[in-house]
Amino acid sequence: MKKTVISVILTFCLLLPLAGCFAVHTDIPGTDASVPQTSETQPAPPATDAADGTEAEPQPEVDTTAAPDTEASTEAPTEAPASNTEETVRQVMARMTLEEKVAQMFFVTPEQLTGISGYATVAGKTTRQAFSAIPVGGVIYFAGNLQSTDQVKAMLSGMRDISVTRLGVPVFLGVDEEGGTVARISGTGKFGIAAIPNMSAVGASGDPEQARAIGKQIGGYLAELGFNVDFAPDTDVLSNPANTVVKYRSFGSDGDLVAAFARAYTEGLQSMGVRGCYKHFPGHGATAEDSHEGFAISLRTKDGLWENDLKPFMDGVRFGVPFIMSGHISLPNAVKENVPASLSYEMVTGLLRSEMRYGGIIITDALNMGAVTQNFGQDEAAVLAVKAGNDMLLCPPDLSVAYNAVLSAVRSGEISPDRIDQSVERILREKMK
Repeated sequence: MKKTVISVILTFCLLLPLAGCFAVHTDIPGTDASVPQTSETQPAPPATDAADGTEAEPQPEVDTTAAPDTEASTEAPTEAPASNTEETVRQVMARMTLEEKVAQMFFVTPEQLTGISGYATVAGKTTRQAFSAIPVGGVIYFAGNLQSTDQVKAMLSGMRDISVTRLGVPVFLGVDEEGGTVARISGTGKFGIAAIPNMSAVGASGDPEQARAIGKQIGGYLAELGFNVDFAPDTDVLSNPANTVVKYRSFGSDGDLVAAFARAYTEGLQSMGVRGCYKHFPGHGATAEDSHEGFAISLRTKDGLWENDLKPFMDGVRFGVPFIMSGHISLPNAVKENVPASLSYEMVTGLLRSEMRYGGIIITDALNMGAVTQNFGQDEAAVLAVKAGNDMLLCPPDLSVAYNAVLSAVRSGEISPDRIDQSVERILREKMK
């Protein structure tokens, strides 16, 4: 019966040649009856829009009093059943436009999506309008977006409803909640959740079950709030004592130990229904520099990476971690390209996708970090990231610039439509699980 309903809806869509079943709308106001229709922001200090906490660029103020509510005539059907994942993915892909597919490859803050200043604290009319124009694949939230249990639940529920209404598929709702020094919820005093120890202390215990328990604890409260992606755990092997970026975030200096603790943490996380993400491929632990500020350099050879740094990532590939984050780490002794690993075809496609045979979603570290913004234009970085083989692009400084750059590259033939389809299929397949 469900398949028949879907077929009828798809047939109806084909009878709308002038409107297009899932065309991207740039000027049709949306509606939102599920959350308060008030301003979507509150005053806040500078936003931290990179996955590891870089300062956001100022964003333009926009009018959050939306035009009168109207439902777009091209809204998608309700979310399709996922009993047959591959068939569902095929059906969704068949009805998506190129614009919608490219939009799914972006994972951004609510402020980057809407262009509002300050922190967004609801998903209302402005969010619906922005998502209608660029229906991104994921939204990541930071501490300033998260004010109370009820507020977060309402905001995330509203965001999910917006995505399902527009595309018929859910949206990834992500957060950086590693525990220790990187936590947007625990230890903030807003949610009644005590601070969680640094992973360096957990690894020093020698007991992976502690990591499992922490992963389960974090997954429990994230799922309760409505998150379905946690950009954790940190799977860097801390081999350089001068490294301060992951000093307290890494489980330790031994690749096998980090692999065991990361797997336990992730299994705990995912037992509660929240996807994990290994980061920062191919390993930030051998660097001394901070990629938030500029180039971070690892002098590892490719063989050297295999000896220690890649062990946790390889283990993640074996058990099927849903996300792996490519880091802005330059490796002059391992690859020919003078670009960060996140923008390197040799690293992303050659090593991670082909040699290591990873089949999940590869997402860049935040593209508004200094290692990228100080050395590449926004449009150039976005195109390079896709050409390298990343499936999703995290936090470009200006979503519109990056999105249109990728679209232009596809239309010009620089990036093939098949390359886009490969990524979107992986994204949808994970969403349908």
